[in-house]
Amino acid sequence: MELQSEVITTDIFINGEARPATGGGTYDIFNPARPSELVGKAASGTKEDVDEAVRAAHAAFPAWSGLSYAERAAMLRNVATELAADQADLTARSQLFTREHGKIAQETMIELSRIGERFEQAATFGEALDEDERIQGARFDTLVHRQPAGVAALVVPWNWPLAILGCKLPQALAAGNCVVVKPSANSALVPSLTLHRIAAMLPPGVVNIITGSASRIGDPLIGHLLVRKINFTGSVDVGRHVMKVAAQNITPLVLELGGNDAGIICQDAQLDDAAFERMYWAVFGSSGQICYAMKRMYVHESRYDEVVDGFLAKCDAAVVGDGLLAETNMGPLNNAKQLKVVTDMIAQARAQGADVRECGQVPDEELYNGGGYFQKPALVLNADPSLSVVREEQFGPALPIMKYKTDEEAIALANDSEFGLASSIWSEDTDRALGMARKIESGYTFFNDHGPRAQDGLGPFGGFKLSGIGRNMGRDGVLGFTEAHCISAPSGKLI
Repeated sequence: MELQSEVITTDIFINGEARPATGGGTYDIFNPARPSELVGKAASGTKEDVDEAVRAAHAAFPAWSGLSYAERAAMLRNVATELAADQADLTARSQLFTREHGKIAQETMIELSRIGERFEQAATFGEALDEDERIQGARFDTLVHRQPAGVAALVVPWNWPLAILGCKLPQALAAGNCVVVKPSANSALVPSLTLHRIAAMLPPGVVNIITGSASRIGDPLIGHLLVRKINFTGSVDVGRHVMKVAAQNITPLVLELGGNDAGIICQDAQLDDAAFERMYWAVFGSSGQICYAMKRMYVHESRYDEVVDGFLAKCDAAVVGDGLLAETNMGPLNNAKQLKVVTDMIAQARAQGADVRECGQVPDEELYNGGGYFQKPALVLNADPSLSVVREEQFGPALPIMKYKTDEEAIALANDSEFGLASSIWSEDTDRALGMARKIESGYTFFNDHGPRAQDGLGPFGGFKLSGIGRNMGRDGVLGFTEAHCISAPSGKLI
């Protein structure tokens, strides 16, 4: 079907069936490039829908958790295969995703592909948990059995909803949990359509989807007595609220929150065209709307001018516009609120005398100035550390670039943040880079690259400080949806 002009409506999905929300309510989703263009209507779920979904997951849990890890892994592999089987459907969903979200078509296709890849990865990790851990002591033998927690509430943000869902949904399922997923209200159409496909491939009640306003359905979900695990990705402020609600039932949770990730360009860094290309995507991929994009760049003073010149050249080549057009490599921001955050930071930097360079090409000036949520790449050179563009997460196409003198100073600057999600070291000396990385307070450090394009998902991902609690992805991501159950007996009885 032709999705470039059709207005679609998506349902909630409970206990194996898609249906409208209770009361039939919906809300509108518009194209961020053309905010007057209605893309679709998503079901506006209610607290009654949430309760029904949680109870459906709870009812499905005994049978699903009773399967072996290997049996569940086989089902996850089937999901991975089927998600990629229909290329025409994949292309149609990608086009719709660009229209509802704003990101360029290349990135929407990557995201739609990545969730299937992560189902395959989670299957591998899950199979490894079929065997109990065996501990032989002087007096007792102990088996450590990993039991699924029960119903898991999965809350995903709007920026990379399916890729982030791939960090938690297949892991929860591999571990034996049943789930209720709440996509962001700002990007619910394609996530819902994709989740409906996944849910339909699994037993009824294993995957349930509720869309709608967080203010209406958020607390009823994370505060439900039958929810045994919460996995939330989003802002720090909302994360704090989630912790408060979870505390009422002492519900364990994983929080992946904001980041203000530092990239350190060392004196011996290789600065060729390929390196600047990687830097560009590390900063401006998805218009900077990536939780672990590079958001602060620290450059050794001896290479500062070289880095600025090379990076400016890449930014000048940015083509800002409608994400469906092949020549576009930067679409709009997703929503007006986030655009204002970024433009306010740029305005503050200018007002305080900073050297702000806005870069890039705008082939369609009428579109760019027509009310869409566009912002060209902006570099703040020699930024004062007190500026909000340095201290806070921009979550948009703005980057401060600053000098440093020594490795110790660079590490101190990188750590001078309330956040600690990811970081990167750009150096040709592996030992030096590794030594620096071990001193940085972040959950992930990349060498000579940064961000999603540099990550395979095999290791655990999460943050220090305000960037969160717990880990997603990797074997740890599956274990995070289980509880350790120790079974002990006198020596020789169990082992």
